[in-house]
Parts: sequence; structure tokens; C-alpha cells
Amino acid sequence: MGMTDIDPDQIGITNQPLEWRDGDMPYSPAFGDHFYCQTDGRLECGHVFLAGNGLPERWRDKDSFRIGELGFGTGLNFAETWRQWKKQRTDGQQLHFISFELYPMQRDEIDRALSHWSEIDAERTALTAAWPDQPEGTVSLKLDEQTTLSVVCGRARDGVAAARPDFDAWYLDGFAPSKNADMWSEELMRLVCEKTVASGTFATYAAAGFVRRNLGAAGFTVERRPGFAGKREMLCGVKPA
Repeated sequence: MGMTDIDPDQIGITNQPLEWRDGDMPYSPAFGDHFYCQTDGRLECGHVFLAGNGLPERWRDKDSFRIGELGFGTGLNFAETWRQWKKQRTDGQQLHFISFELYPMQRDEIDRALSHWSEIDAERTALTAAWPDQPEGTVSLKLDEQTTLSVVCGRARDGVAAARPDFDAWYLDGFAPSKNADMWSEELMRLVCEKTVASGTFATYAAAGFVRRNLGAAGFTVERRPGFAGKREMLCGVKPA
């Protein structure tokens, strides 16, 4: 999680206040929210974003696959997706993971946040080694011969509006809708849907009524599923062909 559409002048784009709470977890005082699930953010990524988008099954027969993400945050979703991709991919397949983030973290913050999971040590090490000292503009990293990460630094609606309309799947992972409503606006959800291929999908941990309605109004067919670790619901859906 980790992006909003509030005025970036309110908080320096590369200087979002960051605290470490509750067992050394990154916490945003600006939004009053943790960057990932307090139970186990890596497992939540698998339950919500991978399974919610039908991954890894859906990328098995595709030469290339593009994932969009609202809110790069610590890079946890990318690291876990990359780990799964490396286990499942075949020769020649390409993954492009494009994330939109207003407040990119610093290298040492990403390293500290991801060090909680030994399962992604290799991905954490490679990501932080490649991460720029001052992330700005579009950070584009060719992390191996079959994996490209792009982090578009700036407002969500601007970045998504400028993106190519060929996303196969979306991870909607902004801060909680109650704390960051702009990230879940109908305007932004419409842009997300417009940039999604026919039969493309989204998944999110969020289940607020206005989020569900905005996604439906944007053009997605929306489904409720059981959430992670006792959360009653999550949302996923598909753009009709």
C-alpha cells in the first residue's frame, strides 16, 4: 500500500513520514495505516492479489503478462509475485509489473520492511541493489531476463491515464478506503478499467460498499470472496470481453 491523490505539496514526495510499529512494521502517520497486513503481508498477497487474479494459472500460456498495481509501498507484492513468477515461468515469457506510487520509499526502508520474510530474501536483495538513491519519474528496472519492474512516481490518476491500455491484472492496494478515499474514486477505477484488456482482472483486500460500487460503475463485473486472516470479504472481478 502507499499512495494517494492528495496534493503532493502537503508532504514531500520522497519524504513521507514513516514510523516503525507493532513488531517493526512500517506505518504511515499521514494515513494512519500500516503498509501491509499485520497478520502476514506476504501470505495476504498470495490470497488476495495472486489468487484473486487467477495467478499463476493465467500467465502460464502467455508470452507476456502485465500487472498494474496502485501503491508500491514496500514492494512486498512485487517481491512475492516475482518469487512465484520465477517458479512458474517458461523460457521466453516476460512479466512487466507496473506500480503507481506517490511516495516511493528509500532503499533502506524497503530492505528493512521486506527483511521480515526469509522466503523473499533473494528478491529483496536484488530489488534493493537495483533501487535508485532518489526514486523519481519512472523507475524502470530489468531485474532479470524475464522480469521488468516499473514504478511510476506521482499521482495515481496521472500515471494510470498515461499508461498503455494493455494490463492483464491489477492489484488495488492503496491505504484503507476510509483513510485514503481518492485512491478508490470512481474516476480512478474508470481509468483502471479503461487500461485493462478484455477479460482482464482486478483484486483487492478492500470491500467497502463505495469501492464495490465504483468498480462496478467503472465497467468491471465484481465478485465478493472471503478475505484473508478473518477479514469477512475481499473483492475481485473481471472486465467483460
